[in-house]
Amino acid sequence: MTEETPGFEEKPDVPSGATPDGAESKAAPSSNAEGAAPAGDAAAQIAGLTAQLDQVRKALEERTADLQRLQAEFQNYRRRVERDRITVKEIAVANLLTELLPVIDDIGRAREHGELVGGFKSVAESLETVAAKMGLQAFGKEGEPFDPTIHEALMHSYAPDVTETTCVAILQPGYRIGERTIRPARVAVAEPQPGAQSVKAEEATEAAGDDKESGGPDEG
Repeated sequence: MTEETPGFEEKPDVPSGATPDGAESKAAPSSNAEGAAPAGDAAAQIAGLTAQLDQVRKALEERTADLQRLQAEFQNYRRRVERDRITVKEIAVANLLTELLPVIDDIGRAREHGELVGGFKSVAESLETVAAKMGLQAFGKEGEPFDPTIHEALMHSYAPDVTETTCVAILQPGYRIGERTIRPARVAVAEPQPGAQSVKAEEATEAAGDDKESGGPDEG
């Protein structure tokens, strides 16, 4: 006979490694919490990286704008330096040729008087060639209208055969370099005689009347 110990109930055997049902139900919530925590950390990391990326992109845009501004300023500086260099060169050439104008005038007078001969002729022509290569251009012709911006009137007269103030003699030719006038042409000018325009107008009117009268009988 087997004797039973009063007050003690015999519990079923639980295999080793097995978890009671209550333990499983309590352990399940803790595993869900552990899975949610890494997901939240990943979202926070992504948000942080996105913010850093926006900051880097903004800084890159600012540096790019600074670089473009510096490049534009440098290009403007180069153009300004080049423009100033050309201007300084033109002024230097103009000053040099201005000093040579009396010599060139003497060469022109010698040529007019037939004195440009021999070795002097070769030297004079070489000097004129060099001046032309440096951009020196002569201007001023007889019969052209007087322009106070490029002509300097040294003599004045009246003439019946002109209809406006006209250069009738070139006393000294003018010279320019490109668009820059370094000496105006010194000229003698002639203006229409006072009253000549009214006389010509009257003559033209009379001629028109005569033509009309002469044409009347022909039509009859």
